[in-house]
Amino acid sequence: VQLMESGGGLVQPGGSLRLSCLISGFTRHSHVVAWYRQAPDKEREEREWVSTIRPGGLFTNYADSVKGRFTISRDSAKNTVYLQMNDLKPEDSAIYYCYLPGDDLWGQGTQVTVSS
Repeated sequence: VQLMESGGGLVQPGGSLRLSCLISGFTRHSHVVAWYRQAPDKEREEREWVSTIRPGGLFTNYADSVKGRFTISRDSAKNTVYLQMNDLKPEDSAIYYCYLPGDDLWGQGTQVTVSS
């Protein structure tokens, strides 16, 4: 199983981005999928949990810092999990990682920079 994130970039405060996490390779079952982020001044061990979605997509959780602004979703037919990010703030700037906790598998990350 491999994970590949995409969709990052530079955006102004108040703007939006949609991140994608493509899950490829052999999977026997649907996965719990999480998004984490690592700020520029933080170490790998300090990655911040952002959101989680469970198989079927009905159950989602969000960190308080993004609740109401970010939305996680999944398209099982495309093996892809999305993170819609609205009303972005400079403090949202980070490398965003897709993570499968059941496999302890991380993607390579995608950079999000929020700046005017």
